[in-house]
Amino acid sequence: MSTAATVSTLQGARLPKWAPYAIAAGSVALGLGISAAASLDSSIQWALIAALLFVGGTYGIAARVEGRRQAKDRVATALVWVAFLLALIPLISLVWTTVARGVKVLDFYFLSHSMGLVADDEPGGGIYHAILGSLEQVGLATVIAAPIGVLTAIYLVEYGRGKLAKAVTFFVDVMTGIPSIVAGLFILSLMLMFDMQPFGFAGSMALAILMMPVVVRSTEEMLKLVPNELREASLALGVPKWRTILKVVLPTSIGGITTGIMLAVARIAGETAPVLLLVWGNSLINANPFEGAQQSLPLYIYQQYANSGGAGTAYDRAWAASLTLIAFVMILNAAARGIARWKAPKTGR
Repeated sequence: MSTAATVSTLQGARLPKWAPYAIAAGSVALGLGISAAASLDSSIQWALIAALLFVGGTYGIAARVEGRRQAKDRVATALVWVAFLLALIPLISLVWTTVARGVKVLDFYFLSHSMGLVADDEPGGGIYHAILGSLEQVGLATVIAAPIGVLTAIYLVEYGRGKLAKAVTFFVDVMTGIPSIVAGLFILSLMLMFDMQPFGFAGSMALAILMMPVVVRSTEEMLKLVPNELREASLALGVPKWRTILKVVLPTSIGGITTGIMLAVARIAGETAPVLLLVWGNSLINANPFEGAQQSLPLYIYQQYANSGGAGTAYDRAWAASLTLIAFVMILNAAARGIARWKAPKTGR
């Protein structure tokens, strides 16, 4: 008997590669039939029924053909796919709804003009002032938080060994879960102490507080992935530790660090509570973040929706601004992935 025949005999019967797709198609069809017979109008109920039928059908067919042990493995795989598809449903629904509602008023005029003297219930106006405010506030927050976060992570990984390192780690963990409104209240208390009026940089400081722990944690994990052999080789050549970090450790992990910073920027780009407390919003263009109230995209969306009553031009502007904000976050994530791939260490010979 040949080797291939022996392996085939030891493996036993196997389901064909197209079997999971056939089981999924049958589960969908049967789920639709059950929903129609039971007069179920909710698509969520239909999806859950189809998912249960898919998992149950996978186990039953696989157990009959391949045995219970292999059937359990296939059920685990089926559960992973079901969870993935169920997670995609709200995401796709959100994107579809935002695109369908946001394209009504989203054009070049909307992106290049401010609200000015346009009332919320009047047509016209745009989000230029909100885009400008968001870019300035998020940019200043990044300038503050990124260097502090990266340097803190370097200290924790490369130097931190005592009580101070444990205390810093504890407070970073605490700050990771801090509500955004608390950061806003902290900066607001400082503003009240010094009798300051709302301005854009105040929002940047609150956003920097929210951004810092994310940068610290992501950078810390990236630095831990750098092999110790690289550090030891550099130190063995007589290179000082600070220069080893600067010339060996950071270039090796720069892709992951950049990705973490970009994801932290995307995390704070949609914050509304700190901006509402500290910046207040402005329907006119204010390019100076250090003086006077400013606008931002999340705050603009909140104000337009709150004043729309669920319909009208303000309602359409809120959805168009939401679509712009989603596009901004998607661009940041795509840029982070591109930079990470570009700066990834070359593994080839």
